[in-house]
Amino acid sequence: MKLKNMLIVVKDIERSKAFYKGLFGLEVLADYDGNVVLTEGLVLQDENIWASMLNKPISQYTNNAELFFEENDMDWFVKKLNRWEEAISYVTEFTQHEWGQRVVRFYDPDGHLIEVGESMDFVARRFLQQGYSIEETAAKTQMAYKKVEEIAALLYEPEE
Repeated sequence: MKLKNMLIVVKDIERSKAFYKGLFGLEVLADYDGNVVLTEGLVLQDENIWASMLNKPISQYTNNAELFFEENDMDWFVKKLNRWEEAISYVTEFTQHEWGQRVVRFYDPDGHLIEVGESMDFVARRFLQQGYSIEETAAKTQMAYKKVEEIAALLYEPEE
């Protein structure tokens, strides 16, 4: 078995397509009149279709799941987010977790929670480049020593 997609229910398909393309670069792979398949496995479904199939009310802002996107240039992304044409409803302003990962959390136009953060490999590389030892980096990032050691080996690999 293989997970194929993540479907989210939206009020306005066109608005949501513009949001996910504009902020995340997602492209439309297929448009089935109320069901839109985007790159990266995200599917948008018109709330009327969902409501008719589920026969239950649609809840927004439930905060029990999130879409997570990785972006290593967080300064660039936060600037892009702050310039977005619609007001962004932040859950967590741009911050750095105790393990060193920089993230931001906010809602999409339909109240789906989104987190954008650096990859942990990138965080480990940053610490190593700042002079942290492998041991210190593993402890700070909560990553396995062996994984940090592999990242360090790539970082300090001699050029040919």
